[in-house]
Amino acid sequence: MTIKSYKESLLEAFSYLEIDNSKASNIIFNLMPYRLHIASLNAKTISKKLSAIRSFVAYLNESGEHIVLEADESIKVAKTLPKPVAHKHIMEALEVAAQEEKLLVILLYTLGLRISELASLQIKDIYDEWIRVIGKGNKERDVPLLNDVKVLIDEYLSVFMPKRFLFEKNGKKLSENSLRYMITKIFGRVGLKVTPHQLRHAYASSLLNSGAPIVDVSELLGHSSMATTQIYTKLGSALKQQNYNKAHPLCKDNN
Repeated sequence: MTIKSYKESLLEAFSYLEIDNSKASNIIFNLMPYRLHIASLNAKTISKKLSAIRSFVAYLNESGEHIVLEADESIKVAKTLPKPVAHKHIMEALEVAAQEEKLLVILLYTLGLRISELASLQIKDIYDEWIRVIGKGNKERDVPLLNDVKVLIDEYLSVFMPKRFLFEKNGKKLSENSLRYMITKIFGRVGLKVTPHQLRHAYASSLLNSGAPIVDVSELLGHSSMATTQIYTKLGSALKQQNYNKAHPLCKDNN
């Protein structure tokens, strides 16, 4: 949320909040009138507006005020299903990718890394059959490395000769934004808009759709909770439903 939108949310909120300062110990902000005012908006917008108020109240309390929020129940925001890029599109992009670009795409697709993890990947953490990944909260995990991918890495190292990080420029690791731009440029050549995270989604979805146990996939992705990984199973169910609707003769009759 920008400073401008943050300010606008607060000004709007204080036009509707009920403020009770009759108690000596606390000042009460009753959110209910404001929540009724914004009730027709979508859940994500409501959540952002309420978050602005909570942040402001937290700041006031840290500054020595004593503010209590009433009617501050959280609003549930629906999770958007990830949109993995199709395998055939990845292969199309690889056909027009240069050596460094090709390795970048393949590592994201075959290791399921976050872009931050790939940017920080050090040569010393690459072994013959697996890669040690430093994930969120500096948690380590080992991810299997395909033999063909190891060959590509060795070829890349012999040509570019990075010193510490796998992807470097002038002795410093490439930034996450630089790697994101490379992905955008690679897939742009085949007319697609693809983010690094979509390649991570493709990795997870491919494993789950091929029968890999969700507990293993969760560990490979570095998820702290299996609930996060379950989003991909919902995606698989959604795709199965779409395929069913296209294939079943009764569904076709209704289309």
